Amino acid sequence: MKNPFSARKRKASRPGRLLALDAWIDSSLYEAGFRARERWENVTIFFRRFKVTGWRRGVVEMSSEAFTLGTAGSIVMLALAMPAFEETARDWRSQGEYAVTFLDRYGNEIGQRGIIQRDSVPVDEMPDHVIKAVLATEDRRFFEHFGIDVIGLARAMSQNVRANSVVQGGSTLTQQLAKNLFLTNERSMERKIKEAFLALWLEANLSKKEILQLYLDRAYMGGGTFGITAAADFYFDKHIKDVTLAEAAMLAGLFKAPGNYAPHINLPAARGRANVVLNNLVDSRMMSEGEVLSARLRPATAVDRANQESPDYFLDWAFEEVKKHAPKNGPQSLVARTTIDLDMQRAAEESLEFHLRQHGSEYRVTEGAIVLIEDNGAVRAMVGGRDYGRSQFNRATRALRQTGSSFKTYVYAAAMEAGFTPDSVISDGPINWNGWSPQNYARRFSGRMSLTEALVRSINTVPVRLAREHLGTEPIRDIAYAMGVESEISTHKTMVLGTSSLTVMDQATAYNTLAAGGVAGTRHGINQMLTHAGDVVYDFGRDAPPPVPALSPEALSSLNSILVQIPEWGTARRAALEGIRSAGKTGTTQAYRDAWYVGFTGNYTAAVWMGNDDFSTTNNMTGGSLPAMTWQRLMTYAHQNVELKPIPGIEKPFVDEKLVAEVGTGEAQAAADRAEQEERPALLSNRTTRLLVDMSDAFRQAPVVRLPDQPETLSAL
Repeated sequence: MKNPFSARKRKASRPGRLLALDAWIDSSLYEAGFRARERWENVTIFFRRFKVTGWRRGVVEMSSEAFTLGTAGSIVMLALAMPAFEETARDWRSQGEYAVTFLDRYGNEIGQRGIIQRDSVPVDEMPDHVIKAVLATEDRRFFEHFGIDVIGLARAMSQNVRANSVVQGGSTLTQQLAKNLFLTNERSMERKIKEAFLALWLEANLSKKEILQLYLDRAYMGGGTFGITAAADFYFDKHIKDVTLAEAAMLAGLFKAPGNYAPHINLPAARGRANVVLNNLVDSRMMSEGEVLSARLRPATAVDRANQESPDYFLDWAFEEVKKHAPKNGPQSLVARTTIDLDMQRAAEESLEFHLRQHGSEYRVTEGAIVLIEDNGAVRAMVGGRDYGRSQFNRATRALRQTGSSFKTYVYAAAMEAGFTPDSVISDGPINWNGWSPQNYARRFSGRMSLTEALVRSINTVPVRLAREHLGTEPIRDIAYAMGVESEISTHKTMVLGTSSLTVMDQATAYNTLAAGGVAGTRHGINQMLTHAGDVVYDFGRDAPPPVPALSPEALSSLNSILVQIPEWGTARRAALEGIRSAGKTGTTQAYRDAWYVGFTGNYTAAVWMGNDDFSTTNNMTGGSLPAMTWQRLMTYAHQNVELKPIPGIEKPFVDEKLVAEVGTGEAQAAADRAEQEERPALLSNRTTRLLVDMSDAFRQAPVVRLPDQPETLSAL
């Protein structure tokens, strides 16, 4: 008999191995769970020692919630600020790389741009009272904070609450520099968040001395000057090293609002502001009352600059053009002969300011922009806003605003290129484009009509039908680009009615193609660039790309033959020039946020935009009202004592007296009134309007209710 214990051990069967594995997994999970519960119990017991009750628990809970919300808020703000950090990737230090002296079209000096390095004085070499005056007024805790002054911000908020208005700002000098270097003057929460993060970035990458140096060299100081060194020379005809305490106080007062406190414009206000700076010096204990007494008794007086004019918005744009066209690795100090005509510039500024002063409060509109271009492409005037001292943001070249019906010109240009004529008939009726059913402003349809009537009356459904059934949106976009538009245009179906945002310069450039015979690529602001020795390094006629045809002669003639009728019996009758035939198109966006008039003659093209910087609605302002009136006043001046040229495709530059007589008839006048009414954007949806109309009809058809005691009164009602 064999010994059972000496027998070879049999291998476990497969089911047995699986059962063993299952048992091991179960036991391991049990052990892991047991240990985890044991450790959690130990942790719980440990933290019970820190358990608080009563009012302390409320403090802890509130602190915890605040920390959570603060973390979430920081993440959101960081996400908003990320686009701002992209600005730091470019060579932002070289903004003043070129030093350019600008001349007008007649050779007169009109200003300078660029940080001229020989005029930049190191902070260490500036007088002590200059630095103290700036810091005492702009940022007393500059050398103590990390870019954001929490204590100063709290103090400013307290003062503003007490005064129930904004009397003190909380921005640090670093934040102001961040705005000057990377951002615009837009008043929004998004911009403030970007400003704060960029201030932290500047503090992390630059020393305090470098930040102060950049701030003193880059800040706008009024009178077309940038930097405190240039301002000392402009206002006092002195080097910054030689200015007195009184003059330093006046210069330091300019950082807040150079347009309000520029001494060559408003000396009493400048002296009052300088006295505030002297008070700040005493309050901050940087100087004693005795040290500033002499400056109080003998305030500074600026050099008389009353006759000096500086078209600053134009110069800012022209400086960018110089940097774009100047030869690479060429001379950095240049003289630029520009295209600006200061007489035209004054007329444009006067026309905008006149109408905003006269009617701004009535229409609830505060800002505007104008670009005037001669038919050869030369930019003769540019108004980027009402006051460069208050805001250096150029609304003529940088503000993207929806164009409304003024975009329809590009739709009809594409239609004419596709073979349509002014007499082509299209239906003005209900239309549905993938769920989008645009309506006319008057909420009614007129049936079949010619393209001439549709554009003059600014009918909405006709261009939409052209785009959907005949053209598509891409050819419309392409022809707008061909005519000179540089801003991005969406090909979404709603672009037909002007939902894409363009600049005033875009509109003026594109419409000027219609005044220049259908040729694009001629717009320019720089005629020549020369060295100070007189060597020509750039000439527009020699170095610019040749112009290219954007429209065929047939399409140009057809389109212009319609546009000339808009000031005569369409939506732009207030833009009509006495005795001179003009063409153009009005534009009004939803809720009356933006109003446009872009028009041209055979000599000039001008684009006028009006609205508000905060995108708030105006009081029913249309393109045919204030913008058209502003355009008319400017162009009336521009056409004095000039040889009138005919509009391409239009034989005579003069108004047809027979046509004027016809416009005065009752039928034509009714059509003109109807066109102006249909230009106005709808404030109510189609459904709401239909409901109100039905209610009105129901009330009108309801039987009269007579009460026994007052039958005659109700019957009369």
